[in-house]
Amino acid sequence: MKSVTKLKAMKVFELSGIQRALLLYVVLPILAVVGIGIGVGLERMNVQESERLKDDLELLGRAIRVPVGEALVAGDDEAVQRALDSVFEIGRVYGASVFDVNGNRVASAGIAEADLSRSRVAQELVMTGEQQERVRQISGMQMYSHFVPVFDDFRQANGFIQINRQASDFDASFKRLSLWAWGIWATMALLTITIVIFGHYRGVGRYVNTVKQSMNRVEAGDREHRASEQGPGELANIARGLNQMLDSMQASERELEVHRQHEQEMAKKLQHQEKMAAIGSVASGIAHELGAPLTVIDGRARRLLKATDDAENHRQLNAIRGQVGRLTRIVQQLLNYCRPASEQESMVAAVAIKRLVSEVAASVRHEQPANGPELMMDATPIPHGWRLIADEPRLELALVNVLRNAAQVATQQVRLSTQALPYADVPEALELNSTSADEQLWLCICVQDDGPGLVEGINQNELVKPFFSTKGEGEGTGLGLAIVDNVVQEHGGGLQISNRNDGLKGCEVRLWLPLVAADKE
Repeated sequence: MKSVTKLKAMKVFELSGIQRALLLYVVLPILAVVGIGIGVGLERMNVQESERLKDDLELLGRAIRVPVGEALVAGDDEAVQRALDSVFEIGRVYGASVFDVNGNRVASAGIAEADLSRSRVAQELVMTGEQQERVRQISGMQMYSHFVPVFDDFRQANGFIQINRQASDFDASFKRLSLWAWGIWATMALLTITIVIFGHYRGVGRYVNTVKQSMNRVEAGDREHRASEQGPGELANIARGLNQMLDSMQASERELEVHRQHEQEMAKKLQHQEKMAAIGSVASGIAHELGAPLTVIDGRARRLLKATDDAENHRQLNAIRGQVGRLTRIVQQLLNYCRPASEQESMVAAVAIKRLVSEVAASVRHEQPANGPELMMDATPIPHGWRLIADEPRLELALVNVLRNAAQVATQQVRLSTQALPYADVPEALELNSTSADEQLWLCICVQDDGPGLVEGINQNELVKPFFSTKGEGEGTGLGLAIVDNVVQEHGGGLQISNRNDGLKGCEVRLWLPLVAADKE
């Protein structure tokens, strides 16, 4: 029975984790700060009290300096003695002496030194004419001495006064005050710790224990249990939050199924991306392997053309070279599509857009027959202070693909134009990012044709898929627009494919590329 009672008593005085934290991080730091404040304050008071006692001695020295100086000049030793005796009436001192310039004592009262003729302080007083302070051993007692020089009518030092006060006087009052201050601090510290421990339990601890018990029940599987929402506001909010968490668990379980379905969809998309990556890797390998044989075939066909004059042979060999050229273009497009953008980072630089447009137009014109559509160029210069920073060969490849597609379906005319527009004019459907939407400019490269337009029922997402083509069999590879989309995305831009909206028949392809201010390059 006694052992049980003793155990309960030990639990009462056992500190909880929060109580230990309060003592360690709140109470002890406060007590330490208060203790430091008391120590600093006491030290400051000690300095002030010492200065006050020193000032008292200095005032006494000044008070008798004039009469002592006059008495020394007159050689009146009795007047000197009377002046010294008056010091004991003015303030609390233990002794006073008057010495001549050689340190010989002229008169004294109380505890005083007999001879200062060999003292360094006497020499400093006569030489500097400034008062001095020293702690000295006089008659077996530790004394604080204040030395005041005495001058004659010509401002020449003719002696000095020594006033003594016991050094312990400076510490006595301070020690009494310190004892009281630290005693009060210790009492308050004990009371503070006691109040924090028991006050915490009554105001917070018991409610924390209740919430903890509720959490243990929930952990054990009692999902129907709800915590008591009592106690201080913060703890009541914690209990309320626990109850709300339990109430939302069923809803979370329902949402979990939705997330699982979403993960399955994402897994399918990832599988598709991995499949496309594998196709790209295989296509790249095939393209590299076909490049050399195609070059050999074209070279031999070219030599056979030079070696024969037969018209039929010329027709057949030209047909072979045409098919080889088509295969070569397909191989090159495969390489361009599969080549990673990271290989081109070192080629990024400012692009002269007018020159680039002219070179693209010249490349496409070279491929077109004499009766092909007219290629119209309208490249508006980029505003001063702005630059198009891009990989020029990749951008040229994209523009050639767009312009070539337009020329292949156009009946009479293809128009390529460029224009710098504010971010507000960028179609929202592209979802392009802009760090400073109010100030950034975008370059819009627009290619329009007067062909039949887009086939109904086919959207842009399908058009940019690799190997998807709306052309007849053997006429397209389905990689042109896929390459264009890759290049535009590499440059942080967007691709827009639609039918013309100016009332004319045909298709319109817009490439949106960000411009960079010259001072931000």
